[in-house]
Amino acid sequence: MLCVPCYVINNYFMKLIVGLGNPGKKYDNTWHNLGFAAIEELRAVMDMPPLKKSVRFKADISVGTYASERVVLAQPLTFMNNSGETVQAIASFYKIKFSDITVIHDDIDLPLSKLRLTKESSAGGHNGIKSIIEHLGTKGFNRVKIGIKTSKLEKIPAADYVLMSWDKKEKIIIKEQIKNAAEATKDISELGLEKAMNKWN
Repeated sequence: MLCVPCYVINNYFMKLIVGLGNPGKKYDNTWHNLGFAAIEELRAVMDMPPLKKSVRFKADISVGTYASERVVLAQPLTFMNNSGETVQAIASFYKIKFSDITVIHDDIDLPLSKLRLTKESSAGGHNGIKSIIEHLGTKGFNRVKIGIKTSKLEKIPAADYVLMSWDKKEKIIIKEQIKNAAEATKDISELGLEKAMNKWN
């Protein structure tokens, strides 16, 4: 169990970065877990502490400092449809503003190899985002969408597709997209959303 500090350092801005996915090894290499993979990449890029299980937040989290700001990285362990429980719990505990929350997730409407940064957008059928909006009561958080749409969706129901793994060609693209998603998220922290959007969208 992770020992979570029982205070908030007021002279820092607190940021929360959440990668969405499902817990368990059988989901590791599936489309729906790209948010988890991006958090692992981002943790390395930001040189943050290893992720550790937090019973309080129902998540694997890392709390550290990056660019003079306190940052919480999180992978909810509630399964995708209940991701909002974790996001609300962390944001409430650390008094994090909604505008300082960034969520990284797969997007079935965005073509593979595409990345998009947004704010104030709808869930678009993504149950993890739907849960977060319901628990926070707002769409006013940042999002980094990783495109996963391929021609396979013409033959496979979306609910089955997002839980599939990728083939060798797709894996090459996905590895690059995970790196890009981490860099884009880092840019949101360093440059602000608008400048990051101008760079990546």
